[in-house]
Amino acid sequence: MIQTADIREWRNQAVVDPGGHKFGELESVYVDTSADEPAMATVRVGLPTRHRLVFVPLEGATVGPGYVRVAHDRRLVKRSPSTGTDGVPPFEDEEAVFRRYGLDYEPGANGERQLARR
Repeated sequence: MIQTADIREWRNQAVVDPGGHKFGELESVYVDTSADEPAMATVRVGLPTRHRLVFVPLEGATVGPGYVRVAHDRRLVKRSPSTGTDGVPPFEDEEAVFRRYGLDYEPGANGERQLARR
């Protein structure tokens, strides 16, 4: 698993799919609040004047010189739920992000978010 400190160094680097196709730039890292481990990242996609942030899981991600390779196809990622450019998804949209990738969503015992931006 990629450590939070490591992935922070890759902000603004290219994000590529398993086939090596670039589809955006890494914006932020989100940790799973129950384990405090990197879980998701937001990726800037689209034109420079009309970009949006989409979420992609970091499980299975690897880093190389100048890029982060994620385990999901760019078409799936580009169609995933997006968030505003501030990078904070509304609480009610958080579960949809997990469902998009077939992941279980488990908020905290008191209803806390599962993701926190680092």
